Amino acid sequence: MSTNYLKAATNLLHTYKLKVTKPRLKILIYLMSHHNHPTAATIYQEISGEQPTYKATVYNTLNKLVAAGIVIEIKNGDNASHYDYFVKPHFHIICTNCGKIADVFEPDLTTIENKMRTEAERQTNFITSASHLEIFGLCPVCQKKAQKNKS
Repeated sequence: MSTNYLKAATNLLHTYKLKVTKPRLKILIYLMSHHNHPTAATIYQEISGEQPTYKATVYNTLNKLVAAGIVIEIKNGDNASHYDYFVKPHFHIICTNCGKIADVFEPDLTTIENKMRTEAERQTNFITSASHLEIFGLCPVCQKKAQKNKS
């Protein structure tokens, strides 16, 4: 475990008034250090190592981190939830064919999302609490496969 990630994860859990436990630290550090949009099963496999980690603990911890707003849950059409540590504002583009998820960084994302939330509230009288933008399309690999199939 990197000391920087350990310190950052511990501080983050304290900031969000969450108890600092070994499973929470392991999961949060994994998400902070990997940008692969893993499923809970992937996280479980990666962090369990030699010490037993219960699958239910991984799922419960992810749910708690999502509820706190530290981590976001992404559905990409493969019937599995994927998770992302949301340190730097970004949105996701998801391949409609293979389910690949990629991060897209936009400097004005916060302004854009705030404008969208304000408009959503105006039109619906909802009180918004969060938002997450996803765009769908075909990744380069699937585009090439589609071109080959046309030939």
